[in-house]
Amino acid sequence: MSDQLTRCRMLFGDKKIEKLQTATVMVVGCGAVGSFAIEALARTGIGNIIVIDFDTVEESNINRQIIATYSTLNRKKADVVQERIADINPNINVTALDMFFDENSTLPQVPDFVIDAIDTVPSKIALYHWCNKNNVPFISSMGAARKTDPTKIKIDKISKTFACPLAARIRKIVREERLPDFPVVFSTEVPAGEIAPDKNFGSIITVTGTFGLFMANYAIQKIIA
Repeated sequence: MSDQLTRCRMLFGDKKIEKLQTATVMVVGCGAVGSFAIEALARTGIGNIIVIDFDTVEESNINRQIIATYSTLNRKKADVVQERIADINPNINVTALDMFFDENSTLPQVPDFVIDAIDTVPSKIALYHWCNKNNVPFISSMGAARKTDPTKIKIDKISKTFACPLAARIRKIVREERLPDFPVVFSTEVPAGEIAPDKNFGSIITVTGTFGLFMANYAIQKIIA
């Protein structure tokens, strides 16, 4: 009998689908990268998803965030994501947290895997510490802005990254704080485009979305392994 996961079952088999349906994945950051990761997790059968974001949907998000439309403007991203997941699969257990993650954050549960799609460096470092403290595997997104070629995107350890200004900052902090090496998605493309006076960067959905899909696929493969 066919259902929405029929094609996934054909690919993975029932036992691996059961692993996905019983797993809990937490995505921190529901923007350009995180929203695509969440979309993939929901459509592939992850049974429990925790989403964290403090921000609201803005018109400038529409070019690259799958949750951003004119009907969702000015709404909390966590709420929009929760509704979207329910529309994709109402059987998914969603915990939506409207919060800014930092070193003082407390979470209601420890997931099986974490996807870091945070923009700010201190919050990323705080999440790395939290994952290591709670022995939770994770993957982190490096800089997707100022990149235009999705074929240059790859996954490797943070220690192996290059051509990414954000990754360079993270590598330095990881060495200084003696954090264990960990997987990241990054682009080997040299950054292009102008930097706006407000420090915002240009970005395109074909790159940011691919970052998110790469991380979701990594999480899925780890869960069914």
